[in-house]
Amino acid sequence: MTDATNATIGEKMPEAPARGRWADVWRQFRAHRGAFWGMMFLVFITLFVTVGPLIWPHDPTALDIRSKDMRPFYVGLFAGEDSNVKWSWEHPLGTDNLGRDLMAKLMLGGQVSLAVGWVAMLLALFLGALIGVSAGFFKSLDGPLMRMTDLFLALPLLPLLLVMMLLFREPLRATFGSETGTFILIVVVIGITSWMQTARVVRGDVLALKEREFILAARSIGTPSSKIISRHLLPNVMSAIMVSATLGLANAIITESAISFLGLGFPPDFPTWGKLLSDATSRLQRFPERVIWPGVAISFTVLAVNYMGDGLRDALDPRIRGR
Repeated sequence: MTDATNATIGEKMPEAPARGRWADVWRQFRAHRGAFWGMMFLVFITLFVTVGPLIWPHDPTALDIRSKDMRPFYVGLFAGEDSNVKWSWEHPLGTDNLGRDLMAKLMLGGQVSLAVGWVAMLLALFLGALIGVSAGFFKSLDGPLMRMTDLFLALPLLPLLLVMMLLFREPLRATFGSETGTFILIVVVIGITSWMQTARVVRGDVLALKEREFILAARSIGTPSSKIISRHLLPNVMSAIMVSATLGLANAIITESAISFLGLGFPPDFPTWGKLLSDATSRLQRFPERVIWPGVAISFTVLAVNYMGDGLRDALDPRIRGR
């Protein structure tokens, strides 16, 4: 084959541009169907609780006794026109015993539950990553930090949560207001009791990574510990951190719902998904649908987040990316 032919082939077949790391991450994540649809549902539920109140005309706190105890539209459709079931397209999910629109309350409750979940997860992630990296990289800190982690793991978390809520709820409410004080307390309580698993996982990865050749080479040329951690260790433990983040978000949503269900969360007139479940239990046999919607919202959100964790683990781990 002549040089001219080679040149012609080279002109006709240009080299494809190299894909970046994040393009590979997105391609791997998108290939995981459960993770992709979990992300789509999380985006949907986030838009539902944030943009929905701007569009939906009903105020979740407005009382309308004339419209109280309305049933959802599907109950009214199946019941028929001759039944005594009260329902209206104006309130497609029905109303409560005071005439408040349940869809509007579901949107407001979702705002609070998701906000608590995200902020508490970020606090737990920060504490877990900080303690895990410090314990794994600095040998002198490993013993004390891990013994503290074991101490927190040995504590009964639910009784501890309830005691902390009872002890600090009233002082924080008096300082920051009823709703803001309760939000700060719930976030801090969930955050400081949920970092231990992240710390142990990150510490194990750091212990394995710091003996690798590229870490030893960085040490040999005098690279500061802060740069080794930020440039070499954190990117390689990002997979474990992201998986812990998704599990932490799901755990924070469930924990907040449990606290609100027990009546130790936000004020009675301030809805969350857990509070909606608690309010519906007293009339469960007559209005079972009032339990279904907040329960479905909690369950599907947690399931979507867990699927996202699986997809992020596979996409961010450089050892299995591209399989």
